[in-house]
Amino acid sequence: MTAPTHPGEPHTGSLAQRLNWLRAGVLGANDGIVSTAGIVVGVAAASTERAPILTAGIAGLLAGAVSMALGEYVSVSTQRDTEKALLIKERGELRADPATELDELTDIYQAKGLTRATARRAAEELTEHDALTAHAEAELGIDPTELTNPWQAAFSSALSFTIGALLPLVAILWPPTEWRIPVTAVAVLVALALTGVVSARLGGADPRRALLRNVIGGSLALAITYCIGSLVGVAIG
Repeated sequence: MTAPTHPGEPHTGSLAQRLNWLRAGVLGANDGIVSTAGIVVGVAAASTERAPILTAGIAGLLAGAVSMALGEYVSVSTQRDTEKALLIKERGELRADPATELDELTDIYQAKGLTRATARRAAEELTEHDALTAHAEAELGIDPTELTNPWQAAFSSALSFTIGALLPLVAILWPPTEWRIPVTAVAVLVALALTGVVSARLGGADPRRALLRNVIGGSLALAITYCIGSLVGVAIG
């Protein structure tokens, strides 16, 4: 069982989980920016009226937030159900054959580099302290006290998507008609550059590659939706 290195230092698993949630939040905001920007830029290219742009933007924001929340809830619920099933199985194996389970835990620690005697002693002490947690962490990579929460995941995804989606919606409605698309494009690309850098920093990756990937992808999305909107506008007109 992993313990903090210093008093007051967060559990390694807790820190990793918080970083994962933060990365997911950044990616959710990124999705909100791109998808909503594509919608409002496409509509703005087809019509100069504010009402259709606002309607399409709000519809895209709500639909995207609900879709993100539902998808995350289903995904995390499935993961949680799997984790619970594995823990139930592990608990049963500990009750049915504790000696074999102790040998398995010893083998795991020995494979990590400990001597057989040290691995055995560590396995015995950790099993005595909390057998299920020790075996679940070592064998399954699961902390029984920190199972994923589908409701938290759903809410976080919806919130991050909504925050991201508000940026292009405000950017397209705030300036005069002739400046709507240029202002939105600049705001969106700057925001995508920031989310690219942040997500790369959190993941320990090269921020330049993430920045370029986000900006190029966002530029393509805006260009495609603008062209489609312009063609639709001409056809309707």
